Amino acid sequence: MNAQTGLDFASIPERIQSEVQRAIQRSIKGVEYFSTSGPTLGSTPKDVLHSRGTMSLYHYRPMSDEIYRVPVLIVMATTNRGYILDLVPGQSFIEFLLRRGYDVYMLDWSAPRPEEKSLRMEDYVLDFIPDCVRRVQADSGEQDVSVIGYCFGGVLSLLYGSIHKDGPMKNLICFTTPIDFREMKLFSNFSDRRYFDVDRLVDSVGNVPPEMILSSFEMLRPASRTVSQIQLWENIWNDEFVKSYRMFDRWATDTLPLAGEYFRTITKDLMWDNKLFNDTMSVGGRAAKLEDIKVPILHAVAEHDHIVPYDAAKHLITKIGSEDKEEVMLKGGHVSLVAGANAVKRLWPKLDSWLGKRST
Repeated sequence: MNAQTGLDFASIPERIQSEVQRAIQRSIKGVEYFSTSGPTLGSTPKDVLHSRGTMSLYHYRPMSDEIYRVPVLIVMATTNRGYILDLVPGQSFIEFLLRRGYDVYMLDWSAPRPEEKSLRMEDYVLDFIPDCVRRVQADSGEQDVSVIGYCFGGVLSLLYGSIHKDGPMKNLICFTTPIDFREMKLFSNFSDRRYFDVDRLVDSVGNVPPEMILSSFEMLRPASRTVSQIQLWENIWNDEFVKSYRMFDRWATDTLPLAGEYFRTITKDLMWDNKLFNDTMSVGGRAAKLEDIKVPILHAVAEHDHIVPYDAAKHLITKIGSEDKEEVMLKGGHVSLVAGANAVKRLWPKLDSWLGKRST
């Protein structure tokens, strides 16, 4: 160490050699990056129990000798693919549930075809979800079903639970689920009724294209894609970093279009009139009030969620009619709450602890 400058001149050759080696590794790994497709996602063994139009119902094969009595139905967000919950072995929420003894089903979505542009909120809440619940009941032989809703899948689960208040939903778990859409600030401004003609959009394009939905997400953090690509280049020598980057980047850009009529209702009833929060929401003429949900509920929110900020989600537990209800705030963002290293350590054990005692 040089006392006057504070620099360790003796370490300079070693540092130069390290940087040269890293630059060589970047070049080699950069070629590998563009010549390979990345890890296979969503590979936990499963069977397609039913498929109809935009919906698919999966049943995952058990990984435990002892299974909880109450099966679990996961309802995915309609804009995203379900494999975010089943990335790779060791980082799969689905695999975690199976190894902990749960009987797991998933309602996943595919892109609605042009002729499905007329799908309405009623189709999702009064047809697709009840249909899947009935099929889970028949397949498992159990009347009770626990429901887990992720993001807007949580909104659909709330609407389903509030309308079907006499069952058969036994427990409800929501991940990062908004109910006060005024607090979805950028989306609220983007869809401002003074400037956004949703009727013209839907009547013109039919289904809302995924590029528009993806762009709206990226507008929340305009520099995030550029920053992530810089981080990728800096760390492309690191196999674990690249593997994680590819998994999450593929999922984030694998956005689904939305059926036109369904999007029209989301815009008018939720974004414009905030009906779920104001207790004036109805689906197919049937009132959907959160106070009518009486089953045990756990709501997991992320401390740094930039898509569903806490202000948009914080009133859910207060408005639910259940006596057995809990909100848990965990470190992480909208995606890292449910997937990745943080989820493995934080959310998954918490969910297992809460749900296990309510699944017998």
